[in-house]
Amino acid sequence: MWSNPPKTAVGSFCAFSCADAGIDRLNALLDNPANDSTPYQQLSASAQRHQQDTYIRPRLTPAALKTYPLDPADDPGLLRCEPWGLLRQMFAPHQLEIRRRGNDRLELHYGEWDARRTVYMDGRPPASNQPPSRLGYSVGRWEGDTLVVETSGVQKNRTSWQFEHSDRIHVVERFSRSASDNTLRLTATIDDPWSLREPLVMKKIWAWSPTSEIAPYDACQPITAVKKRGRQQ
Repeated sequence: MWSNPPKTAVGSFCAFSCADAGIDRLNALLDNPANDSTPYQQLSASAQRHQQDTYIRPRLTPAALKTYPLDPADDPGLLRCEPWGLLRQMFAPHQLEIRRRGNDRLELHYGEWDARRTVYMDGRPPASNQPPSRLGYSVGRWEGDTLVVETSGVQKNRTSWQFEHSDRIHVVERFSRSASDNTLRLTATIDDPWSLREPLVMKKIWAWSPTSEIAPYDACQPITAVKKRGRQQ
């Protein structure tokens, strides 16, 4: 069981997701004596903007740029309590539990949305008539101590970085523990010929949290429902 990021500058920066461009920018800002009195939140926000402007946006195709950046207020998760698609779920905050399910599969269980993904470890391909799904079809393998998960067959959706992707995305996740075993690091390489000019490599960090538990995700209220009740009152 893994949960919130380690309490470090980079850990906090990567609580949702991060890229090397953003991490490098954050470290440069933190190392600059001129920023000694600047709050961390301000430096982190500056590094996030740098990451978005110099790394993520230049990789978007003209098709994706037409609607970029997506308006967070139009997020179906907020408006209608629709669970997240793969490219948001895999970077979700809070808990991630990884369990063996028999000899041929793993389950990734997320605290956000109480979502579950099956990772087939025997290399079986999806059925030829299997339609795309919200979290796609995942197969995994071990490369030494690193868990490698490849996912395809994902429905088109929105990403954590406010652009849309198509159902042609292919994602390779690499999960590895730190030398001390107290952090879990994810490096994900994302390909989508519709939305990306070249692969996007994003990262995330969790801290070891063996006593953490995942509660049912049953408290979501659609914003539209809240607005309706407000008008009635």
